Amino acid sequence: MRDWASYELQDGGNGGGNTLVLKGPMLVSTIGVLDPQLRQLDADVSRIDLSSVREIDTVGAWLVLRFCRRNDCAVEGASDEAKVLLEAIGETATDVDVKPPRDNLLVRVPEGVGETVMGFAKGAKQMVSFLGALLFAIGRMIRRPKRFPGKALVRQLELVGVSSLGIIGLMSFLIGIVVAQQGAAQLRQFGAEIYTINLTGRLVLRELGVLMTAIMVAGRSGSAFAAQIGTMQLTEEVDAMRTIGVSPTEKLIFPRVMAAVIMMPLLGFFSSVVAIVGGAFVADLTLGIPFLNFLQRIQEVVPPYDLWVGLIKAPVFGLIVAMTGCYQGMQVKGNAEDVGLRTTKAVVFGIFMVIVLDAFFAVFFTEIGWA
Repeated sequence: MRDWASYELQDGGNGGGNTLVLKGPMLVSTIGVLDPQLRQLDADVSRIDLSSVREIDTVGAWLVLRFCRRNDCAVEGASDEAKVLLEAIGETATDVDVKPPRDNLLVRVPEGVGETVMGFAKGAKQMVSFLGALLFAIGRMIRRPKRFPGKALVRQLELVGVSSLGIIGLMSFLIGIVVAQQGAAQLRQFGAEIYTINLTGRLVLRELGVLMTAIMVAGRSGSAFAAQIGTMQLTEEVDAMRTIGVSPTEKLIFPRVMAAVIMMPLLGFFSSVVAIVGGAFVADLTLGIPFLNFLQRIQEVVPPYDLWVGLIKAPVFGLIVAMTGCYQGMQVKGNAEDVGLRTTKAVVFGIFMVIVLDAFFAVFFTEIGWA
């Protein structure tokens, strides 16, 4: 059974003032009953006796101090532990309002919009500066080829590309199945199931293959870039590299960005091929279109520029995803919580920018006749 804190009011007599005797443990778990009683206590108290308090924590000490300030009374019989807590909490006393004043709506809304716009402009400026530093590092490596981080680039090519083949292949196969199955279900209403081949081939090669691959790379590699570089920032490894004359842009950022730019077209093409195979698999089972006939028909109905549309977009998506991940990693400051926050930002902003650029490319390729 829980031992609750309690009190006893002793009459001082002859105008000496009453004494509030607190009893039991003054802990956060035991003052639930005592707190409202002391708030409602309306008596002339000149002293608080803590000699019967067996244990006290920060919350218990704060309760005693609050009562003392309200009634202007003294504390007696406090243990050494209680004295330390009362002194520490007394030093943190402040008259600041618990709830700060809030401006009206006409002030808050423009202020919030202005802060958001200025934050976006500052972020864009820093991103351009980050890109400039990367281009400067590339120029320096062209002049001095010995500075080229070949081993690091090969390692990142493996991590970004080879290691992700399994998950991207599985995802693409399932997407191909969904596109073909849903497309056939809709086209069947018009007696046009045969156009499922056109729908699957063009949609996968132009859009879904590269777009879904970019989203997967953003979630897998972009987050890893931010977490790895952010952790190195926390452990001051990046500062140590600068101290010994090693450029973090050349050794950390360049291999990751180049790996994403190189591997994205290959992964996008791989994803499109696997998705088409998935579509052919469903067409063979549900539409009665032979598997090999589906693949042969793809070559006839899909124009070659659909493949080029996907391959042109892929390295741009890779550049955006890698740049976002590395940039957020380099912005980590303070503690491990910031690493998680920056990693989340890298994924969200990377995917957002990929979708925005995909919309831009859709309009651009339509205007030049590749529709």
